[in-house]
Amino acid sequence: MTGAPPALRRLASLAPLDTWSFEAIDAALAKSQKIRRRRDILGEGKPIAGAQLLVRGWAARVKIFADGRRQFLSFLLPGDLVGYCRQPAPLAVSTVTTLTEVEICPAPDTAALDTVYAMSAALEEAYLLEQIVRLGRMSAMERIYSLFLELHERLSRAGLVTQTGFDMPLTQEILGDALGLTAVHINRMLQDARRAGLLEVTGGRVQLYDPLALAGQIGREPVRVADVLPTASPD
Repeated sequence: MTGAPPALRRLASLAPLDTWSFEAIDAALAKSQKIRRRRDILGEGKPIAGAQLLVRGWAARVKIFADGRRQFLSFLLPGDLVGYCRQPAPLAVSTVTTLTEVEICPAPDTAALDTVYAMSAALEEAYLLEQIVRLGRMSAMERIYSLFLELHERLSRAGLVTQTGFDMPLTQEILGDALGLTAVHINRMLQDARRAGLLEVTGGRVQLYDPLALAGQIGREPVRVADVLPTASPD
């Protein structure tokens, strides 16, 4: 899988892909379309036309209140599915908006990918549960560590982590709206983490100096939803 598109690497990390699956994904990727930054892919309460695959870029599920407040519920990364539903006539339960320019394509509708999609849905649920725990029981610093470790784990599956670091387009304001903290608090916590030699955020890139030690500090284990889940980003 070395050199494969990040979205394909992520899907291949979830379950074995056969020839039909690769062909279906390649055909879908050829239909990719670009969407500019700060555009809604889905609107809360609006019909979902069909599942889509995020090929490149970052998006987010967000709840926007009438007074302008917002809560980022989760982040969508290359290889994630957008609007994957099994119920008839589905409606979006949250707004999905682009944080960067993205490329998106129709998710291949083939039985050969059923297991991959099921694993993706299970992981999505697991990460949403982690978000609940972050907001409900973790300290400010633990929230930051937990989110960065999650992003590191997820981006690893897409082959987007190099030397324990990864690119991240999230501003301190967005991080605050995801973690229930002010941007000022986020800034102070990041400075403390840098002085402690644990992580550094510079120029849109996150460097985790020792992810395993950081995970041990907050008691975080890698998210697993099945005994047969392959390791991240197989080559």
